[in-house]
Amino acid sequence: MREDLKDVKIAIIGLGYVGLPLAVEFAKKYPTVGFDIDTKRVGELNGGVDNTREVENDMLQKVLVKGFSSSEENGLLPTNQSEALADCNVYIVTVPTPTDKHNRPVLTPMLKASENIGQYLKKGDVVIYESTVYPGVTEDECVPVLEKVSGLKYNVDFFAGYSPERINPGDKEHTVAKILKVTSGSTPEIAEFVDQLYLTVITAGTHKATSIKVAEAAKVIENSQRDINIAFVNELSKIFNLLGIDTNEVLEAAGTKWNFLKFKPGLVGGHCIGVDPFYLAQKAQEMGYHPEIILAGRRLNDSMGKHVATEVIKLMMRKDLKVIDAKVMILGFTFKEDCPDVRNTRVIDIYNELRTYDINVDVYDPWANPIEVSHEYGVDIMSGAEAPDLSPYSAIILAVSHKEFAGLSLEKSKTQVIYDVKGYLDKSLIDARL
Repeated sequence: MREDLKDVKIAIIGLGYVGLPLAVEFAKKYPTVGFDIDTKRVGELNGGVDNTREVENDMLQKVLVKGFSSSEENGLLPTNQSEALADCNVYIVTVPTPTDKHNRPVLTPMLKASENIGQYLKKGDVVIYESTVYPGVTEDECVPVLEKVSGLKYNVDFFAGYSPERINPGDKEHTVAKILKVTSGSTPEIAEFVDQLYLTVITAGTHKATSIKVAEAAKVIENSQRDINIAFVNELSKIFNLLGIDTNEVLEAAGTKWNFLKFKPGLVGGHCIGVDPFYLAQKAQEMGYHPEIILAGRRLNDSMGKHVATEVIKLMMRKDLKVIDAKVMILGFTFKEDCPDVRNTRVIDIYNELRTYDINVDVYDPWANPIEVSHEYGVDIMSGAEAPDLSPYSAIILAVSHKEFAGLSLEKSKTQVIYDVKGYLDKSLIDARL
């Protein structure tokens, strides 16, 4: 069992939006191996480039090392060679936890990561999971894999912890070190070790949960709560639209009360809010309880892309604009503003619904990677710094409020519909907003 932070050598498993920023922070104080199965990603990182834009390239380049000449040398070694994990004694798992097409949790990345770690697990080692899961996954699903592969016994030979990630992609203010971290461990001693380890890099401080299951549950309800609150205002936007009332103006007025929760309507995508509630729902159903509010919120939020497309078509018809074979431009494809992340973006729902009306849909996004979008969604998008000419389009839908869109030359006209999903543009310039 590790009793202090001396001679800690860390392995971060998964170098995506969560793993890389964490690895960089740890690399400032400890020898850190960053492992990822994506050869291209590892190559880019070793070249000092982070295409997720979560870490500034100059900062990444400062911590990069080609290897460790001594146990005292700090730095980050990105690699896709699992043998590099052999000398590590603290393993932190930051792999994705997606859902399948039926919205059921997919634990395969976590289990594969556990198998990989198990090959190199030694007495006294600690394995910490950060991936979002339902309560029980760490100890009921991952630990048995570690035991089986390593031949070691849990809480005798090796130990576990859980410290949920709280990364907000694209947010340069609430970075990993500035977000308070929940920690936990499989024994009181390990809980203290995990807490102290994170305290060395998390300037915002930590909260030591009473158990791993409590920490797992805390994480999964954070995003479930946001999902439900957004679903509520999305439902309000549908009601107020029927009443001819501007939802944003209603929320602005209501927001003058000190305890009013300030959520806005919109598309709910990404790898967290649009996914995590299904993990909690799955576990609840396994225990014989059918969650009503959680799943109702998910259904409503997942309906918003189709709702936006329908509203745009109604507006086109009111202006006597042709629908079939019309040209429509969607501005933005990533799941949120000023971020290149296209995982689980719900903009695709607007696109797909418009296509059912035989509408010619173009997409422009200066942040999204066209190759990634084409691979994941089969959609060819426009990119680049310069926005295309918007005059030929019968409708323009601002789906993502990238800063680049603030200066677009838009003007309400009788021959074009402008719909603002994000409430980002001046009201005088648009026909409607969510």
